[in-house]
Amino acid sequence: MKLSLLVLSLLFFFFIHRHRHVHSSAVSELDALMALKASLDPYGQVLTSWARGSDPCTGSSFDGVACDEHGHVANISLQGKGLSGRIPPEIGGLRSLSGLYLHFNALIGEIPKEIGSLRMLSDLYLDVNGFSGEIPPDIANLTNLQVLQLCYNRLSGSIPRQLGSLQKLSVLALQYNLLTGAIPASLGDLASLKRLDLSFNYFLGSIPATLANASSLQVLDVRNNTLSGHVPAGLKRLNDGFQYENNPDLCGVGFSNVQPCPTIYLDRPEPLGPNALSKKNIPESADLKSSCGEAHCPNRLSGRKAGVVLGVVAVIAVIGFAVTGFLTFSWHQHRKQRTPSSLEDSDKRVSSGQVIENYAKGASPLISLEYSNGWDPLAKGGGGSAFSQEVFESFMFNLEDVERATQSFLESNLLEKSSFSSVHKGNLRDGSAVTVKRYAKMSCKSDEAEFLKGLKLLTKIKHENLVRLRGFCCSKGRGECFLIYELVPNGNLLQYLDTKPGSGKVLEWPTRVAIIIGIAQGISYIHEDKGDKPRLVHQSISAEKVLIDHWNNPLLSDSGLHHLLADDVVFAMLKASAAMGYLAPEYTSTGYFTEKSDVYAFGVLVLQILSGKRAITSMIRHGVEACRFEEFVDENLEGNFSETEATQLARIAILCTRDSPTDRPSMRTVVQELNTLISIS
Repeated sequence: MKLSLLVLSLLFFFFIHRHRHVHSSAVSELDALMALKASLDPYGQVLTSWARGSDPCTGSSFDGVACDEHGHVANISLQGKGLSGRIPPEIGGLRSLSGLYLHFNALIGEIPKEIGSLRMLSDLYLDVNGFSGEIPPDIANLTNLQVLQLCYNRLSGSIPRQLGSLQKLSVLALQYNLLTGAIPASLGDLASLKRLDLSFNYFLGSIPATLANASSLQVLDVRNNTLSGHVPAGLKRLNDGFQYENNPDLCGVGFSNVQPCPTIYLDRPEPLGPNALSKKNIPESADLKSSCGEAHCPNRLSGRKAGVVLGVVAVIAVIGFAVTGFLTFSWHQHRKQRTPSSLEDSDKRVSSGQVIENYAKGASPLISLEYSNGWDPLAKGGGGSAFSQEVFESFMFNLEDVERATQSFLESNLLEKSSFSSVHKGNLRDGSAVTVKRYAKMSCKSDEAEFLKGLKLLTKIKHENLVRLRGFCCSKGRGECFLIYELVPNGNLLQYLDTKPGSGKVLEWPTRVAIIIGIAQGISYIHEDKGDKPRLVHQSISAEKVLIDHWNNPLLSDSGLHHLLADDVVFAMLKASAAMGYLAPEYTSTGYFTEKSDVYAFGVLVLQILSGKRAITSMIRHGVEACRFEEFVDENLEGNFSETEATQLARIAILCTRDSPTDRPSMRTVVQELNTLISIS
């Protein structure tokens, strides 16, 4: 009995202690979040949902904050929120934080050293802000850090050599800052480093030879610095991944626009002795190894020879001071003549606004994903030959990032599923929402070269009315391929058909007209030669493929998808299209798709949008032909539509759905007529 009471007492004590610990931890995190709010948003105009009386891990409070299964803050995603304050030291209280995304804001001040307390942190995005001061060496304490984005700020000083201890770091982006000094040789010790961008800074000295030995390194960008000396020959393996332009004092063999090194670089003199040169005066990247070894070098400086050598050294020193003065002058001239890039004006540094605008035009900010090596193509080495280096780096995802985005394909993230694919929603490391289309290997083309050709084609399709491809990943081990698209939030057009009044899904007349025009523009783009994109046929246009964004703009999905799917999968998609009435009649006799087949499907879509119905009955068609509005215009509009526009749209629908493909207009003609209609009305 006494033993039972003792056990119960211990259990009770443990429960109380644990409860207090969890409670105090939660309170501590709440205090840290409130301090973060006050400092990041000093005017209280952005983080209005962050309230002390709320729980950051439940409900809709604390916008941008996500918690783990233990109720601790694990992710803060506040990118592009217009924050204008500073990061407070209290950030160090969020000990379970694994992702901190504060990029694309206007934050200022120094990066607090307390960030080094976030031992669970794997992603740190502070790029495109106004941070100043030095990079805190305490970041080296973040042993789980994989991505460090500090680019496009005003950071100064040198790179802490301690960063070389971050063995999980795969991306280090420091471009467009005010950083100086030598490139630390310790960066070559980063075993997982895939991308190192130091461009558009003020670095001096040589490129460390250790970087040439970094086995995982794929991209090294040191453009527009003041680097000099010998370029390590081992960097040739990076091919186009090594960018070094506008460092005129670099020398080496095998690099375009780089002069061969003079003899002084090729045959370095041996050290004069243990006290002749102090290592502390030599940049960290310098090679301090003598050709004969450390302690076993013979003493060649004795007697008169030593005097002669010392005299020579004195002369060299005098010359050195003169050269230094000249180089200093040249350096300042060089800084004035730095070659501008697309992100930098010729006479001033880039602003945060300029960068955001540039990214909005299509550049991908997902640097942590661009350079991942998770791509395991079904073809042996086929990816490198099928894609240029730029495309390869811009669209590659690895399996780990795909699984992380979808929470390992959690059931609650499943949007739709068919016999050959499934679609999941997810969030990338930068916080952006995506859909991941998952295909088994058997659903893809068996010819590996054709499959890769299809993938390459998808990367060339870019239009404001087409869903944008963010990337792809194929895992040979899993036997699956994944296509990652931007998430279009308001569902597909099918959800806006056969709706009831008051459902919130009834589209106003101007919105319907705009959707029709947008779809037409997207299909017209597919049908035309644009740059290196060939003429294409969509083959599976339907209301289900038309997605609607926040502003009710239409985006056509699955463009070009049939070029990488197996024939039986494509045929299954065609059967579904035929069942819904989108399949052009000539396909049953010819078995071929043409651009006019897409035109037919577009005509059916116009009828659906005008009528608000999924099924186009004979009564609707007769009403269109006779221009009886009450028979083909959606009654949910309650007469709020333009009869002129309805008449013209009905005429276009009739032309597009004619039985003979030769009687149908081209999509270019359709777009021209629609534009004329808008200008008239």
